Amino acid sequence: MVKLYQFHPSGNCYKVRLLLHQLAIPFETQEVDLSAGQTRTPEFKAMNPIARTPTVELEPGVFLAESNAILWYFAEGTPFIPTDRLERARMLQWMFFEQYSHEPYIAVARAWLSFFGVPAGKEKELEERIQKGYAALDVMEGELSKRPFFAGEHYSLADIALYAYTHVAEEGRFDLARYPAIRAWFERVQAQPRHLRLTDVIKAP
Repeated sequence: MVKLYQFHPSGNCYKVRLLLHQLAIPFETQEVDLSAGQTRTPEFKAMNPIARTPTVELEPGVFLAESNAILWYFAEGTPFIPTDRLERARMLQWMFFEQYSHEPYIAVARAWLSFFGVPAGKEKELEERIQKGYAALDVMEGELSKRPFFAGEHYSLADIALYAYTHVAEEGRFDLARYPAIRAWFERVQAQPRHLRLTDVIKAP
């Protein structure tokens, strides 16, 4: 069975849980205590030298890291990856956007403000991250005012990737009330079959 090493509140870990649940792939989870430095132990680094969650064990001794790479691995050959060449490239475009222009700002602000505290001397950096997070939300709002999902007409990995941290962005001091297209998109994502909330706990069968 697939084993997911995770920090449950993490949006990156949530992405993987959500996709696995929507694909009806059985999995079990192992919580990793980030505050205690469990990702930096020799045992964890042997599984993932990048020393981050999520990490999945696909089969005994076979590991895969990086949330969007994990999504691609499980979704290949499913409707979550468009068959149309341009739609597939657009999906990847927004997944790259999520990791480069979105997650470093929205996810980090949320982590500092809701879980780990703002590191000493990083107060100004927090404000800069919030500003750049709003810039990412502005881009998303513009895109979603033109189409229902990020790759076009259908729900894809791009929506999973961007939904994960966006729908909890208020925990990072982002005001989502000013983004009607994003909030309407939340409803479309949540209406997908076998949707899983971030707070839901999945027990292995």
